[in-house]
Amino acid sequence: MTKETVIKQAFEIAAERYAAVGVDVNKAMEQLGKLSLSLHCWQADDVTGFENQGGSLTGGIQVTGNYPGRARTIEELRQDILKAKSFIPGTHRLSLHETYGDFQGERVDRNEVEPRHFASWMEWGKEHNMKLDFNSTSFSHPKSGNLTLANPDKAIRDFWIEHTKRCRWISNEMGKAQGDPAMMNLWIHDGSKEVPASRLRYRQILEQSLDEIFATKYDWMKDCIEAKLFGIGLESYTVGSYDFYLGYGAKKQKIVTLDTGHFHLTESIADKVSALLLFTPEIMLHVSRPIRWDSDHVVILNDDVMDLAREIIRCDALDRVHVGLDYFDATINRIGAYVVGSRATQKAFLLALLEPIQLLRQYEDEDKGFERLALQEEAKSLPWGAVWDMFCLQQGVPVGESFIAEIEKYEADVTSKRK
Repeated sequence: MTKETVIKQAFEIAAERYAAVGVDVNKAMEQLGKLSLSLHCWQADDVTGFENQGGSLTGGIQVTGNYPGRARTIEELRQDILKAKSFIPGTHRLSLHETYGDFQGERVDRNEVEPRHFASWMEWGKEHNMKLDFNSTSFSHPKSGNLTLANPDKAIRDFWIEHTKRCRWISNEMGKAQGDPAMMNLWIHDGSKEVPASRLRYRQILEQSLDEIFATKYDWMKDCIEAKLFGIGLESYTVGSYDFYLGYGAKKQKIVTLDTGHFHLTESIADKVSALLLFTPEIMLHVSRPIRWDSDHVVILNDDVMDLAREIIRCDALDRVHVGLDYFDATINRIGAYVVGSRATQKAFLLALLEPIQLLRQYEDEDKGFERLALQEEAKSLPWGAVWDMFCLQQGVPVGESFIAEIEKYEADVTSKRK
């Protein structure tokens, strides 16, 4: 009996089990197939980019590890992303930071960047069926310091305002070229190691900067604003806190980005989804795995990710929630990190799509608390793995752990030869 035959037989049994609780597995796979993850380019090269080769990473973030094989050029980065993509079922997007432009040796400062520096990325995306998203880059620059858009120094503040305006322009050109709006994420590290004399002052400055940045309206990009609990070396105060961006997003109808590593470890990101959907147009997710802090471990299929996916599906909000990944692990094979994290995220959404929600809601409406809890628990052991295997088979990617050997071969043939 072939492996394909075993997968199909297991799937047929699973389909019957799920049908018994009112779940259509084929519909769930169809919905999962429409979910495009926004893969993050910075996993392939440890957030180095192509602006300042060999420059240090600053701005409240860091990458740990020195596993060999980091992408060193734009060609290597693209090659690695395509290799990772070949192991991930579905059609996905690519999220670029501004520092990943195709500068071709030209010295381009952050306030001088133009769409032409990303023209080859737009062509590459079209060629490989990967739509692009974008991020302004306020860290790892001589003018980063502790404050960028919230800096009282007008010259520095204006530099970063111009940078962010240009990033919105680039995003719009990307969206126009691909016929689908690019998500433009704005995250700044601005903060203080100690509590400032006036928290309000810096937030007022940030609000004014954002108003100036967002004054130009575009049709082919969507603005996302991302909060953070703290940055390394800036632990006492973050100007762009969640409360700040939540208020600004609701007031100005901007998309609030929820990065799963940017909150206190006891906070439920899933609980925020239904609240945000009531007051902001859409949600952008950056899915990561924090361990004690915003450590950006590779995403795994844990309770946090499953709860988040389940809440989005229960809100029927797949069309209003954009799912991006944001972790950078340099301690293991980087292509493997892409694949493990992406597939884990997809598995979480498949589990959510396979939840017997109609029966659960019926129990809830009838005030049958025991029955609801019992079904929730039994649903955890339904044969969802067989459905996942069939989804991978249909999508033409490796089923189960078979991708491990293929990634090892790519390491032996390609990345291990990079010095």
